Amino acid sequence: MGRFDGTVAVVTGGASGIGAATADLLADEGARVAVLDLAESARHASFTCDVGDSGSVDAAIAAVVSRFGRLDIVINNAGVGAQGDLAANDDAEWARVWNINVVGMVRVARAALPHLRQSPCPSITNTASIASTAGLPQRVLYSATKGAVLAMTRAMAADHVREGIRVNCVAPGTADTPWIGRLLDAADDPAAERAALEARQPHGRLVAPDEVARAIVYLADPANRSTVGTCLAVDGGMDALRLRPQ
Repeated sequence: MGRFDGTVAVVTGGASGIGAATADLLADEGARVAVLDLAESARHASFTCDVGDSGSVDAAIAAVVSRFGRLDIVINNAGVGAQGDLAANDDAEWARVWNINVVGMVRVARAALPHLRQSPCPSITNTASIASTAGLPQRVLYSATKGAVLAMTRAMAADHVREGIRVNCVAPGTADTPWIGRLLDAADDPAAERAALEARQPHGRLVAPDEVARAIVYLADPANRSTVGTCLAVDGGMDALRLRPQ
């Protein structure tokens, strides 16, 4: 018997990286998983969804409920990256990234809410970031969106805790995902850039997607009924630890 037997889980951005690892783990634990992504999942039921568009989100959530008959767990993982300092991105890019990383989560949660209210074990888990709590160079726009995700998570938790809907978030450090892989490939010296990213995390390496997935699954687990409004860091100690230089 798995922890999630009988439940239906939606994972946005579930076709790759952290989302794919989360979808796999939820399915291994008994959930019926629906992946909402622009790309198709190789393992799970796929529903084409652009979280930047309300109509696309509403249609995808409706299709999931039509197919599976219920919705219990929402994993709000879809997002995009952004680089540069304050002057690096124009208004259009700020609007685009904010629309996906912040309002995209709102759209998914809003569409799911009526169905979660009918679930015996409802939860929403948002993917925030180390950028929510630590100042990272050349990440102003991305950090602004992930800081908003953290604040929004706590406000959502306050709004819905008395309905029994638990809302939490996970804050990964720099994870070994396809997006980071593309950044490394574009660097002048990919090996040196990887070494620098690894060195700034106290445990000395990039975070693995499956490590973040385990944290997300913990937060979504119906057994953890008193875990609500929480941000769980999975960052090798980057946010909390202050080590002396080696």
